[in-house]
Amino acid sequence: MQANSLNILHVITGLTDGGAENSLYQLCHNDRDNVHRVVCLMDAGQYGPRFDAAGIEVVYLNMPQGRVTPAGIWRLWRTIREFRPDVVQTWMYHADLVGGVVARLAGVKAICWGIRNSNLMPGATKRSTIWVAKVCGAISRVVPSRIVSCSQNAVEVHRKLRYAAMKFVIVPNGCNLSLLFPDSEARTRVRDEWGLDADMPLFGMVARFDLQKDHVNLIAALAQLKGLGWDFRCVLIGGGVDADNAELTLLLEDYGVRERVLLVGRRSDIPAVMNALDVHVLSSRFGEAFPNVLSEAMACGTPCVSTDVGDAAFIVGDTGWIVPHSDSKALADHLALALEEHADVPAWQARKQRARQRVVDSFSVQRMVDGYNASWHLACHV
Repeated sequence: MQANSLNILHVITGLTDGGAENSLYQLCHNDRDNVHRVVCLMDAGQYGPRFDAAGIEVVYLNMPQGRVTPAGIWRLWRTIREFRPDVVQTWMYHADLVGGVVARLAGVKAICWGIRNSNLMPGATKRSTIWVAKVCGAISRVVPSRIVSCSQNAVEVHRKLRYAAMKFVIVPNGCNLSLLFPDSEARTRVRDEWGLDADMPLFGMVARFDLQKDHVNLIAALAQLKGLGWDFRCVLIGGGVDADNAELTLLLEDYGVRERVLLVGRRSDIPAVMNALDVHVLSSRFGEAFPNVLSEAMACGTPCVSTDVGDAAFIVGDTGWIVPHSDSKALADHLALALEEHADVPAWQARKQRARQRVVDSFSVQRMVDGYNASWHLACHV
């Protein structure tokens, strides 16, 4: 442990399979300069075993989703007092509110909130989440020393919610480039598993089945692409995206693309999956701040077509295509552009290399670690 090392206590709402959870794991696992411990307001979820396997200490408060219990608050306060952290870093709205306030009451001065969302849409986002976000905005001048956001777009959204503008620090999410890289063997292995020829153009989207991800938009675009005479396949990966999903299966049948789309559900080998794809598609219509799947795909040399949500345009840069959200015709047109260029081998290889290099230059996990480290030291000197 170095002389300027910090004792960091992270407080996160849950450890389900999401972008915030992955960023927290990568941060704790790859930062060798500081000591990290984690408090989860809920249970172990999908990421708990990964933290355990990495030797990262996690305290589970086991509070029900969306509810705060006196016993959970008491244990959080005792844990903070016991660990005596230099910095408390919170992740997501509920943890920002609960973890931030309890840490302040426990005597911690250096508190960093984490903002991961770029849109709060009534009717789609839970009312309780919107309420908590607004409360956080009202107390943001008092509780946190710094507010760490993974995206510029999220900063602008939260300034309108009365978050303290001068406290924001932008730290983009980082990719572990030792795990995410071009891998021809993985590409062949996964395509063989899916029964796909090496030269079959393959789109894919890694996203749970959720209104935010707008699978209907993607499916409608695929139907239009089929109508234009293109031959392709598309694979959907994520929680709830499997043959047991009757709603999704019916959508594919209604749009006439059931034979073109593979439903494979949740996968743990995302680097291999990204290598198997020719193009990663993100069809979200709201809620994204820094869509990790884009940089993960690009790190594997897989270009992206994405809707214009959160910081997607910033991530993709000139290496892929950005289209308006909720516009299936625009999405189909740009998927066709990708297919046209895919047929030009030299041009496509150059695009793949640009995609990989953009992540190496701007979105490595080490850059994320360095960004958080700087934010924590700033918070300690407020």
